[in-house]
Amino acid sequence: MKIHPHRYSSPLGRYQPEPMDIEATKRDGWQEQHILLVSENDNRLDFVEREFIRRLGNRLYGGKRHG
Repeated sequence: MKIHPHRYSSPLGRYQPEPMDIEATKRDGWQEQHILLVSENDNRLDFVEREFIRRLGNRLYGGKRHG
């Protein structure tokens, strides 16, 4: 059973933002625009995939900035 968060009963309560489903936004971005957003620390990736993501990010955007 899914329980929705309680909304404040004030007239201003309707202006509270709805929580965003970040994973759904990432999935839609990939399916509709072929934009991939992934962290090298995503635990769904194995070592080889994480290393590939790290190297690709460094090649496209450079390594970490020091200073």
